[in-house]
Parts: sequence; structure tokens; C-alpha cells
Amino acid sequence: MCGRYAATKNQADLVEEFEVELDASGEPTRAVMAHAQNPPPGEPDWNMAPSKKAPVVLTRSPRGSDEPPVRQLREVSWGLVPSWAKDTKVGFRMINARAESVLQKPGFKRAATSRRCLVPADGWYEWQVSPTAKDAKGKPRKQPFYTHRADGDVVAFAGLYEFWRDQAIEDADDPNAWLTTFTIITTQAEPGLDRIHDRQPLVLERADWATWLDPAVTDPESVSRLLGFDQPGRFEAYPVSTEVNNTRNNGEQLLLPLGPEELHGAVDLVTGEVIGT
Repeated sequence: MCGRYAATKNQADLVEEFEVELDASGEPTRAVMAHAQNPPPGEPDWNMAPSKKAPVVLTRSPRGSDEPPVRQLREVSWGLVPSWAKDTKVGFRMINARAESVLQKPGFKRAATSRRCLVPADGWYEWQVSPTAKDAKGKPRKQPFYTHRADGDVVAFAGLYEFWRDQAIEDADDPNAWLTTFTIITTQAEPGLDRIHDRQPLVLERADWATWLDPAVTDPESVSRLLGFDQPGRFEAYPVSTEVNNTRNNGEQLLLPLGPEELHGAVDLVTGEVIGT
């Protein structure tokens, strides 16, 4: 799965990086968090977690316009809420969608053929279950790892987005009448990264961005080809502090690598050797 990532680029950089035509990231939108997001949406976030608003790139016509679709940057809540959902709570269970079944699952299949997006990131966190070490509760210790592109390029997760209409609000023009949400697609982890977790986000290359974002590409066969994208060897991963476990913690110190002497029962991604007692 993918349940936490880092997204620290500012809007101007994302607009340039993803060739965005309309920066709508500052528009007022409904949130799902019960309290104020920290850091606020649009600010660098080293610990992006479900229910937060995050920058997302999508292509569609501007709201209320008959103009052709344009590539947009928006702040969207993480955790997909389908249009038919009775309430927004379902989003907490739909932060990820499996590439292998997204075209068949009722909660994802319509979005997979018509509402696809890219989720910009620096990299993501995943937790490795130790085969030897235990935590204070006697359960297998979980060591967080941070994964990023080895070439330093931006990470673009394949995602889906949805609109949910709050029927309790009569005015459709009220920003709170609509909730926009997204999910991150995951796939089988590649060799090496599978020693952290058996799943990883589906990261698309620049050559496929336009096709993935194109709302005119609606046939399942074309979408399926992109869902099956596989190119091992693009990423590097290293262990980081358990400080990232707490969503209240933030800052670039979360990305600092740990040395071997700081590990307890972690598995080396190359050799498979267990490091630390």
C-alpha cells in the first residue's frame, strides 16, 4: 500500500514540471479533516497522510465552461469518495486502488476510464516488518523506509479522482457542496523494494503522463496497458526515523537516513541480511 509520502515542491515548480495550463490550487474547496491541516494545503509537506489535501494534476474543462479540457493543478483530499457514497467516511478505506483490479471494482472502475490524475511527490514511506525484532508490545517491529527516484526526478503516482455531491447543501455553487477526492494506485513491488513491502505505488514516466491524463482515453484496454507499466531499477530506498510514524511530525529531518548502528532487526534490501539485534 501507499499510506504516507513527501510532497514539498511549491505550486510554481509543479506548474512548470507538469506543464499545467490552469493553476487552480488556490480555489476554495471542501475538506474532510475535522481540524486545520498542518502544514496548510499548498505548503511543503514531508508527511502527507490520508484525508489531507494534496496537489494533484488532472485534465478536464474548467467548471461551468464549454471550453476544451485543460491540464490543471488542484488541491484534492486523499481518500476516494465515489459519487454514489452515502457519506464521506468511505474515503478513509479507499486511499489506494490495486492496479490489477481497479477496472473491475465498483468503487474505482468508472474513475479509471474517465477521471485519472497524477499525484506529484518527492518519494514515499513504507514500513518493513522485522523478522526478528519486537516492539514494546511484543509485536514485530516496523522499520520505516523512504523511497525516491534514483535520478532525482519528480515522482508521479498514477491516481484517480472523484466528485461527491453533498445533497444537504442546496446551492450547487457553494464550495462545500462538492468534495473532490483522490486515490493512489498501487502495484506489485519490484525486486529489492519487495523486501520492504509487497506493494508499491504505480509511478508513471513522463512519456505516459499525457495519455494517462487524457479524458478522451476511455477504453479499458488502453488504460490497462498503463496500469501494467513496470520498469524496475528506478528507485532507491533507505531506512528513516520512526518519527515519521506520527502524522503530527513534519519537516525535512524525516528524510534523514539511519546508519546501520541505529537499526534493529531491519532487512538489507540488497543482501537480505538482518541488521541489528
